Amino acid sequence: MTRILLIDGHPDPDPARYGHALARAYAEGATGAGHALRRVEVADLDFPLLRSQAQYRAEPVLPVIEAIQQDLLWAEHVAIFYPLWLGDVPALFKGFLEQLLRPDFAFRYVEHGFPEPLLQGRSARVVVTMSTPTPIYSWVYRAHSLKSLERNILGFCGLGPVRHSILGSVDSNWTPRKRYLEDMEALGGAAR
Repeated sequence: MTRILLIDGHPDPDPARYGHALARAYAEGATGAGHALRRVEVADLDFPLLRSQAQYRAEPVLPVIEAIQQDLLWAEHVAIFYPLWLGDVPALFKGFLEQLLRPDFAFRYVEHGFPEPLLQGRSARVVVTMSTPTPIYSWVYRAHSLKSLERNILGFCGLGPVRHSILGSVDSNWTPRKRYLEDMEALGGAAR
């Protein structure tokens, strides 16, 4: 049994969004295989955006965010779902990550050195959906924002290995939506 924290980063709370269906399929696969699962729906959270370094470093963490931090500490694996918007993570999801991954929780500043990651021992799966065809995002744009999330945020805080699934062309009629849902259910069952 693996302890999994599933973070659904889609900012639109409409349950009809395909990204939510993918997250549900992953959750069903995980719980069906006997894994323990906790979920976060970013669209349902109420938090302010951080607007200064002083807020990021010293402002108290909101109780709702602190509870999610405890879920993250509990987890052995983190599954993150979000849609690609304007070539990157949606602003609300990025704001959530800034609230969640604060100094002295996710990493520690070191005087005259590189910050120390504090979330080691947790693997991650990132699932990103987009209307862009997967090869265009991967080869032409080199999956730049996904690499940034994996390396500059998750890896910086100590999560690893970080695996990903890029699901492109999700708005087209020829997208294998059913197969993508089946793939997510299998990944959830495997806790990968």
